[in-house]
Amino acid sequence: MDISSLYSVNSGVIQNAINNKTFDTSVSGGSNDVFASFFDSAIQSLNQTNAYISDAEDEEIKLALGETENTHDLTIALQKASTALQYTVAVRDKFLESYRTIMNMQI
Repeated sequence: MDISSLYSVNSGVIQNAINNKTFDTSVSGGSNDVFASFFDSAIQSLNQTNAYISDAEDEEIKLALGETENTHDLTIALQKASTALQYTVAVRDKFLESYRTIMNMQI
């Protein structure tokens, strides 16, 4: 069984939104531009986090196969991946907290 496809799992909805620009562009004013900018920034951040995790996995495999003895590169790659993932989780948690706050507001 080939599990390599599991390492770069992406949401099809997000990819379709990026490719088709399906978010609402009929809103007048600059608020849509702000949303689009924020959305693009979030997607780039997720892609960068995935790249760091992939690099760390590659370094682990190289060390396990004996292709390299440089543990320094492995340590750096693991730390980058860990920091990026912690940042991504923190942003997600703040987003969910904000969403819950807005949903609990009484009108």
